[in-house]
Amino acid sequence: MTDPRIKALAKQLIGYSCNLKKGEKILLDLGDIPDAMGVALIRETRKRGAIPLLRLAHGRITREMLRGATEDQYKLISKHLLNEMKDMDAYLAIRGSDNISELSDVPSKNMALAMKQMRKVTDHRVKKTRWCVLRWPTSSMAQQADMSTEKFEDFFFDVCLFDYGSLVKPMTALKRLMNKTDKVHIKGPLTDLHFSIKGIPTLISAGNYNIPDGEVFTSPVKDSVEGYVTYNAPTIFQGIAFDNIRFEFSKGKIVKATAGDKTKALNKILDTDAGARYIGEFALGVNPVIREPMRDILFDEKIGGSFHFTPGQAYEDADNGNRSQVHWDIVNIQRKDYGGGEMYFDGKLVRKDGKFLPKSMAGLNG
Repeated sequence: MTDPRIKALAKQLIGYSCNLKKGEKILLDLGDIPDAMGVALIRETRKRGAIPLLRLAHGRITREMLRGATEDQYKLISKHLLNEMKDMDAYLAIRGSDNISELSDVPSKNMALAMKQMRKVTDHRVKKTRWCVLRWPTSSMAQQADMSTEKFEDFFFDVCLFDYGSLVKPMTALKRLMNKTDKVHIKGPLTDLHFSIKGIPTLISAGNYNIPDGEVFTSPVKDSVEGYVTYNAPTIFQGIAFDNIRFEFSKGKIVKATAGDKTKALNKILDTDAGARYIGEFALGVNPVIREPMRDILFDEKIGGSFHFTPGQAYEDADNGNRSQVHWDIVNIQRKDYGGGEMYFDGKLVRKDGKFLPKSMAGLNG
């Protein structure tokens, strides 16, 4: 018997997140997930009179493709996937994985080659379709989160079935404030950052792009970032796990980057292209259900009381002009249990120890 939460999640993803309407086409991009979830998504799509298309992926097979990646191969793949994407009104991706490090032995030059060729597909999907991306709960993810499999599954469905509409009003208040803000100052343990967000739009994400969701984001003026930041949440990028990443900035550029014994690997990623050493996103995490990092960015970037400061590509809806093959969300948690911290907008304290001070944003404090 199918878990009723699967049907509820399919309804929320198709109806709320993708807002699918009669006659529209949606690409269901599914990898290593239970058949029951795929069936529920197809049925929910058809219930709305829409047309489901299906793409299936598997982690180990994807790894093998990348290990032998060539320019001609990924040009061809990109060409066909772009044509497919251009025919879609909506896109939904769900990924399961029994091994988050499956791609760790893919040569970095192959990853860069594939990312470069696939960029045009991703750009079209982000700009031209209604899209949503999420992970599927696995025992591997439960282990990352230091939970039993059953407890993690309960957590997953609690997060994914959260009433994201309830966040819209206080998120909108934060968005309005950020749209009026010039200077941002962030202080905390081993962190002292100054930058401007003047003139760059702020957006809210409340269950309509990622599930789980809950962030308000913009980007810094590209050359305005000064100071240093130490990220206290673990992260993983291109299959490599990193801890305690520290960046120092001058005129917007990361001029020094360390991560213990992974410092060489970190700098190799930051040297992917010129834009990888500049910041492409500044976002505040406000999901009240997600409290602890688990080295899965779709969860970690939404942690209540956190912010992420992202090297690489800027979103064109909140654009500072930075372009890169890299977009790496790395998280700092400012709640008291993680050392605390303050966030100032134009000299006024707006968030302390992860909690917003304005009454209009109290609904984001969990």
